[in-house]
Amino acid sequence: MDKKQTYTVSVYTENNVGILNRLSAIFLKRHINIESMTVSKSEIENVHRFTFVVKLTETNARKIIGQLEKQIEVIRAFYHTEDEIIYQETALFKISTEHLYDEKIQNKLKFRRANIVTITEDYFVIEASGLKEDIDKLYDKLKPYGMLLQFVRSGRIAITRPKMAISELLAEFDPA
Repeated sequence: MDKKQTYTVSVYTENNVGILNRLSAIFLKRHINIESMTVSKSEIENVHRFTFVVKLTETNARKIIGQLEKQIEVIRAFYHTEDEIIYQETALFKISTEHLYDEKIQNKLKFRRANIVTITEDYFVIEASGLKEDIDKLYDKLKPYGMLLQFVRSGRIAITRPKMAISELLAEFDPA
């Protein structure tokens, strides 16, 4: 029997009003929670890419891809395991300026991809990017001290490890 695991689902679409609603409804109908989602331009003009992170079985992943590709605006959809992709998330941490020179904070900032992006009289903002686990670790280090004024993180952005020439796979698409 299939075991649930984390999949990254990439959906290449035309950029039409309501497409997000229709795509997310497919996950909803199957009672699949979307862990994260991002949308951006793709490497192909007039084609957008939706990136969903979901936990499901491979059988259900195949079924979801089939359902997604039935949508008129969907050009192609793919699913990948964690090992098949390179991915990152980004997070912003807003902290009171009184902690700026605090040794606890300085030690936490040794996180390999953390930068202070702004400093004001009242607060400073740390931007960090990395794997979900990296962001979670920094959050866990800052949260107990009551230092966090605000916290926000992006959804996953991902590219495939193996060669996957999306432009070639989508060559037949002509938005004109």
